[in-house]
Amino acid sequence: MTGSKTTSTTLDELRTASAQGKSKTQKNQVQASAPYVWDGQNENERPLTREEMQVGIETYRRQRGRPTGSDKESTTIRIDRDVLAAFRAGGPGWQTRMNTALRDWLKTQSPV
Repeated sequence: MTGSKTTSTTLDELRTASAQGKSKTQKNQVQASAPYVWDGQNENERPLTREEMQVGIETYRRQRGRPTGSDKESTTIRIDRDVLAAFRAGGPGWQTRMNTALRDWLKTQSPV
């Protein structure tokens, strides 16, 4: 798993450390340290206001998923591995490129 850390501390050692008030995350030190105070020098380091955070959260929620009004339909299709590998080799956007290739092919075919 990405970001996980394996430890060799046994359960008994953890229980002993907890009983003695020791913490591997140094929770007490973090809680005792002074909160971050912006010095007013660099605008990029300024903490967000509560309103700015709320706007960011709402914007993120609106951006998730397929845009509204899309006429795309999810489907399952079997495609030869070499064809799929060729489209994927082009990097992100391979599904859009595949859709465009299919649309171009339809233009060259007679109506059914």
